[in-house]
Amino acid sequence: MYQYYHGLIIREGTDNIPADLVESLFQDAGWTKHTPSWQREKFSLIFKNATWAFTVWDDEKLVGMVRVISDKIMVANILDLIVLSDYRGRGVGKKLVELCVHKLPHGDWFAHTSSENFSFYKKCGFEVDDLTRNGTCKYYGYIQARKEGHR
Repeated sequence: MYQYYHGLIIREGTDNIPADLVESLFQDAGWTKHTPSWQREKFSLIFKNATWAFTVWDDEKLVGMVRVISDKIMVANILDLIVLSDYRGRGVGKKLVELCVHKLPHGDWFAHTSSENFSFYKKCGFEVDDLTRNGTCKYYGYIQARKEGHR
């Protein structure tokens, strides 16, 4: 599956995502630097056991991604939500979260992140208990289902 978003292409899937492009995203985010060559394959292997993944492309350039681990019934965890710094502020990250939640709309979603990202997740409908500490942002799908009259 793929779709267009503000001139970018969002692809769903975990296959054929080049490790070097993923590593570049991690470097841009400040999550890694100087990865030994023998460890570089991890940047493609991280998708192997992911339940869902979305990647964002500007032609052949990987500009964003998100991975999800889930039981596909009740709960899901957002992992590695990254948008290249030159592409931030365009709604790409929020769109990725929306696509994730759409996969399990009445499930419970969690994103363990640093406090600097809490305001972003709040904009996406997640709850944050303590804005001063790193922790987990929560989106309770059953509450949304109740609001929509499904429960």
